[in-house]
Amino acid sequence: MKNLLLSAICITLLWSCGNTKDVTLKTPSAPEIPTPPNTSTSSIKSTYWQQHVDYKMEIDIDVNAYQYKGNQTLVYTNNSPDVLNRVYYHLYFNAFQPGSEMDVRSRTIADPDGRVKDRISKLKPNEIGYIKVNSLKQNGIALNHETVGTVLEVDLVKPIQPGEKVTFDMVFDGQVPVQIRRSGRNNADGVSLSMTQWYPKLAEYDFEGWHADPYIGREFHGVWGDFDVKITLDKSYIIGGTGYLQNPNEIGYGYETGPVKRPNSDKLTWHFIAPNVHDFTWAADPDYLHDTVQVPNGPLLHFLYSNDEKVIENWKKIQPETVKIMQFFSEHIGHYPYKQYSFIQGGDGGMEYAMCTLITGGSNYAGLLGTASHELAHTWFQFLLASNEAKHEWMDEGFTSYISALAMNSIRENKRENPFSGSYRSYIGLAKSGIEQPLTTHADRYNLNAAYGAAAYSKGAVFLAQLGYVIGEENLKKTIKKYFNDFAFKHPKPLDIIRTAEKISGLELDWYLIDFAQTTNTIDYSIKSIEGSTVTLERLGLMPIPIDVTVTYGDDSTEDFYIPLQMMRGEKPTSATIIKDWAWAYPTYTFETSKDIKSVEIDPSGLMADIDKSNNKK
Repeated sequence: MKNLLLSAICITLLWSCGNTKDVTLKTPSAPEIPTPPNTSTSSIKSTYWQQHVDYKMEIDIDVNAYQYKGNQTLVYTNNSPDVLNRVYYHLYFNAFQPGSEMDVRSRTIADPDGRVKDRISKLKPNEIGYIKVNSLKQNGIALNHETVGTVLEVDLVKPIQPGEKVTFDMVFDGQVPVQIRRSGRNNADGVSLSMTQWYPKLAEYDFEGWHADPYIGREFHGVWGDFDVKITLDKSYIIGGTGYLQNPNEIGYGYETGPVKRPNSDKLTWHFIAPNVHDFTWAADPDYLHDTVQVPNGPLLHFLYSNDEKVIENWKKIQPETVKIMQFFSEHIGHYPYKQYSFIQGGDGGMEYAMCTLITGGSNYAGLLGTASHELAHTWFQFLLASNEAKHEWMDEGFTSYISALAMNSIRENKRENPFSGSYRSYIGLAKSGIEQPLTTHADRYNLNAAYGAAAYSKGAVFLAQLGYVIGEENLKKTIKKYFNDFAFKHPKPLDIIRTAEKISGLELDWYLIDFAQTTNTIDYSIKSIEGSTVTLERLGLMPIPIDVTVTYGDDSTEDFYIPLQMMRGEKPTSATIIKDWAWAYPTYTFETSKDIKSVEIDPSGLMADIDKSNNKK
């Protein structure tokens, strides 16, 4: 096996920044439920369905013991055509226990995540995480259930019929683990509580069946619904996260005003409502600083971060830049539908959640801004376009990497000609390494974390960038907007993005999805020979693709040629000279020019992921 040094995200940037502006905005007492974009496409209306949940949760947390007691009422609507005899819940905190699948996998994989390694195996009983379900009822009748690692298996007393609503009432206890991966307490930045995946979360069911995956390495999937959450904890703590605060006067803290005179009690209850989301996250610390910035014609941005001099400087510097980035995403993908978004110091690295992200650190400005941009982009790719991260991680991480690279380039003083060049290098390194697995690989089933990172982030980004090469950049821009318009607030699959591109471009693109996402076939074209005015090209790799070629003549004039791929059944918009199709089964292709040739170059744009560019110019 060849050595491979791959980085999931590598950002080295210099940024200009201005002063932030704090604004006042009333917290909505009755927030509007975001309306999904137009879904008039007939195929969606006739065949698509998805489940729905409404959560009401109340928890009381002991900030000294890091334990909490919870009550959950969940109304589940079975919109499927199937009768359901069982349901499943995710109990994610159970992963942070010695002997868990996450623990064992981290200690047996060849290149463990440096943040995990063997740390879980060393946790003491008062440091582990857990969610214990004490009772569970279906429409008032007690249910039998069994906790199996990070999944709760539930036998129903009565099957749930198609179209039926049922109510599940649950009483549960939890303990917040020492932060190791995303969730937890007392992280390296000194943040007390990072509460992600902290509640019993009903698993998703769709036409593929249940998605009750154990929590082993990474990635999540959830059911769309409405959340009503009350969090009771020590009155000195400030909370940021998902949803709209409902009771600022009761707790003596308004997101628009900051702290005021607080009630004379040891604990306070923060009440949040989050409409039409598929997750609920929060973080809390007594020393959080809090800024707000209004995006013109957009949401109110919140920034909650620690009281450290260097951190303060950088967290304030990123604020006007995040406004620009938010506007970029709304313009180039689709409108952000909620009234707020929060950047919260409290993660390890960064991770996207409903209406917020948790980010670690802040001492490095370029890293902080790059992470903030990437995590904000996830609001569109995975949160609003809620693909299953575990099964289609490249649609999540890759598409996010693609659009965030464009956004970063838009605010960079010295624009890069190809903002995706790093993704191309990483993917090509993976393709030549001997460790690549197809993008159809489940996120937990990669042999190496390095292979996962390069595939999900880099090859996923190249998938979109190269699709622009295949169908034309303007068609790609239209594809992304239509994809959002048709599939926001849903759970799109890989075929949905490629079918959207087909509808926009009028081209046949199933070959592209199959070869680039479902196999490890590679692109490799070469210039075999040049004789006078005759050029012969050769396909060395298994994956086909249409070819852009630039010919330089003996008089130093140039001409661009476009060689369509026959199975694509058409051509992208181009100003180049269009010549005859190249059928895949023919390994060579010859064409004639009008004058003697000095040199030939395949793909001068660099947007074709050819794994050996040394033979692309002659």
